Amino acid sequence: MSKNILTSIFLILLTFSANSQEKFTLSGLVSDGKNKETLIGVSLYIAQTKTSLTTNEYGFYSITLPKGNYTLSISYVGYQTLEETIELNKDIKKNFLITETSQQLKEVVIVQNNKRIDVRKPEMSVNKLTIQEIKEMPVIFGEVDVIKSILTLPGVTNAGEGQSGFNVRGGGADQNLVLLDEATIYNSSHLFGLFSVFNPDAIKDLKLYKGGIPARYGGRLSSILDIYQKEGNKNDFHMNGGIGLISSRILAEGPIVKDKGSFVFAGRGSYAHLFLKLFDNPNLAYFYDLNTKLSYSINEKNNVYLSGYFGRDVFQLNNSFVNTYGNAVINFRWNHLFSDKLFSNLSLIYSDYYYGLRLDFIGFNWDSGIKNYNFKYDFKHYLTDKFKLTYGVQSNYYDFNPGKIEPTGEESGINPDQLDKKYALENAVYLDAEHQIAKNLSLSYGLRFSNFLRLGQQTLNTYADNQPVTFNSEFQIYESAEPTGTVSYGKNETIAQFNNLEPRFSIAYTLNDDQSIKASYNRMTQYLHLISNTQSPTPLDVWAPSDQYLKPQNLDQFALGYFRNFNDDVYSLEVETFYKKIKNRVDYIDGANLIANEAIERVVLNGQARAYGLEVLFRKNTGQFKGWVSYTLSRTEQQVVGRTPEETGINNGDWYRTGFDKLHNLAIVGNYKLNEKWRFSSNFILQTGQPVTFPTGQYEYQGITVPIFSSRNENNLPMYHRLDVSATLTPRKNKGRKWQAEWVFGIYNIYNRQNAASITFRQNQETGSNEALRLSIFGFVPSATYNVKF
Repeated sequence: MSKNILTSIFLILLTFSANSQEKFTLSGLVSDGKNKETLIGVSLYIAQTKTSLTTNEYGFYSITLPKGNYTLSISYVGYQTLEETIELNKDIKKNFLITETSQQLKEVVIVQNNKRIDVRKPEMSVNKLTIQEIKEMPVIFGEVDVIKSILTLPGVTNAGEGQSGFNVRGGGADQNLVLLDEATIYNSSHLFGLFSVFNPDAIKDLKLYKGGIPARYGGRLSSILDIYQKEGNKNDFHMNGGIGLISSRILAEGPIVKDKGSFVFAGRGSYAHLFLKLFDNPNLAYFYDLNTKLSYSINEKNNVYLSGYFGRDVFQLNNSFVNTYGNAVINFRWNHLFSDKLFSNLSLIYSDYYYGLRLDFIGFNWDSGIKNYNFKYDFKHYLTDKFKLTYGVQSNYYDFNPGKIEPTGEESGINPDQLDKKYALENAVYLDAEHQIAKNLSLSYGLRFSNFLRLGQQTLNTYADNQPVTFNSEFQIYESAEPTGTVSYGKNETIAQFNNLEPRFSIAYTLNDDQSIKASYNRMTQYLHLISNTQSPTPLDVWAPSDQYLKPQNLDQFALGYFRNFNDDVYSLEVETFYKKIKNRVDYIDGANLIANEAIERVVLNGQARAYGLEVLFRKNTGQFKGWVSYTLSRTEQQVVGRTPEETGINNGDWYRTGFDKLHNLAIVGNYKLNEKWRFSSNFILQTGQPVTFPTGQYEYQGITVPIFSSRNENNLPMYHRLDVSATLTPRKNKGRKWQAEWVFGIYNIYNRQNAASITFRQNQETGSNEALRLSIFGFVPSATYNVKF
């Protein structure tokens, strides 16, 4: 970091330290009292100063206060609130252990669960779900699913039932950055969207940023899904697992060195395909994944972590079509405490997404994917109780493999055809500040500078007038232009370069201890493009970097919200409205061929997109009955205008709805604990049907029936809705038994609603009239899962 930046930080520190009153720092870790697992986002509240703070991603906290006696309240969802009096007359390092609500410890003092941090903090458009909340939700086949759970939050939808990915505030599924222990997951789904790749037993914490995104995040436009894996039990060895209808899972954790190091190993695999062999069915469809994490505390100031994930999906059809795809990531992290006010984290990350396809009936193998090597060095500087800085540097090197075709069988002697690989380097430096400037006014502001280099080692086409897409005025259609030549770039040459400033700003004005108004603005830049003409990502989709034709996407988003806690924080309400606009959002010309296309610029046009809406989230946070109601009213549109007056653009240059526009989106989630043996849960989902383009008529031309279509995405599938329920039975534990079991019984879509995944049109062979054919994926689906801990 430059001397000027360091000098500025030092001057800020002097400004906030220029107080004659002596000050001291209280810092340390907050961990689970049972297994010593550090806890993320724990709320700490100082009653005397009405100051709030939270632990970071590694359970660390730090606060500087004037000399004196203070009452510190520590609260976390699902844990007993701890209250302790601190005499601050020197710098103090103090670690806290808090206990789950199911346990009873005499030294723990129970007080009201303090949620003032959510009201006062200038953080908005952020949703959190605990793993316990996720596990209690009814799901298809009883498979607990992180991605499906966030679909119950406001502003979050997907392209349809059985579809992979998710959409946030009208953004595409490729505009979400999904992180597992800071490593990028490029495809978050198993079995083409039926399940997610995240084993819930191995997950420690997750947070979804929809807006007001801190400057430390970049590279995507719509959201950040930040997921952390467990570190493992530092005290004792434990195992848990479950057996379901589709898959089973197991997790083992324990100390490497007691109180200093721990390990976690989790595995999961499906086995439904095994039943097909009983009926001599040669088809296969299964997945498996592995999670692991090692952590070790070298001393009070240094901790190291090594975490990884590996997952694969295999789909085989008639022994002639075999599809294999999946993610692999590994991350080494080093936490270092320079002082009780300065925390750092260094990360070295490798991510790999692989897609393989074997087509024996054609006679070739197909391989493609993307790899990236990521370096991050982040700092958290707790300057005063009212001012904190977060800053750091990041660098990402990308290796894109658009596809390699290797002949098999009789043609196996032919050399494989490797499409030109693509390389890119994305760098960033950022600075974030969290600043309480008055009793009722808090700010969060920051700036991210990103630099993207599209690197050489490739031969590219050139086109007349630099236009890879031409317009045929006679037929009023867009066509791929013929190249006029080629230009080659060497290994160390730069094909294209982009620089962007991405400011972020949030403000919170507290009306009283229970109410606040918040506003935010953020600019984001995305340099990667998912080449796909489906609404939901598929394994065959290819990622491509920005270049002279595929311009970086830029987003500006504004949000305004009202937040309130009711009845001593038993209830909470969040209401937000947002508006976002995106530049350089690509769309595809009619008839675009994307598979094995080395010149993707010949089938895409740059346009713009916009989304706006209202989100409401009402929660009941405590008691035997807990849950939430979320509702979103929104609109998502795209526009591609003609480049010249004679060009029509797409949809005649008018705004048209995107394929994931959902005007209404309602989710109701309820959990009821009847007693220590029985818990009941339910979800109700109601959404506007997916936008589609239906034919409005037809005509015959030389004996061929040609359909006439409406404007793009002018129609909708029928309204989508369903009700899911589940019941969890936890038998009483025998005194001599060291393991605890539970049964989870569920029904997905209890009233057997036949929701339309698609509607196609055909001619009735008997009557000759046209008819619509509805395709539904899931109806009434019962499930049972057996879970055990020991």
